[in-house]
Amino acid sequence: MTVTSTQSQHPASVNNVAVGRYHSDATAAAFTITTGFKPRYVKVVNVGATGLASMEWFEGMADASCIQTVTDGTISVPVTLGITVSASGFTVGLNTDVNIIDEQLSWIAIG
Repeated sequence: MTVTSTQSQHPASVNNVAVGRYHSDATAAAFTITTGFKPRYVKVVNVGATGLASMEWFEGMADASCIQTVTDGTISVPVTLGITVSASGFTVGLNTDVNIIDEQLSWIAIG
């Protein structure tokens, strides 16, 4: 199993912004990213071979929900398997339209 996860934070002038990438060639599963702050906005984009698909979560949305855009441009608001924010990061659910095995996910979290 190979899991690759990278992230960086903006210089000290702007705190609470983190970006990174996530890639796993193991069985697809929910995963957690630790940012060190509670995000107010999270966007996860699949930039893999299947095509561009994304999930967005805004402060005030329910846990495990998101606004989802899939490859053909269809937009939906699933209430499960989306994004759940915590005090120090976020979890991406096993949303099989975006969180796909062996495809790279790029993400941004803003606090």
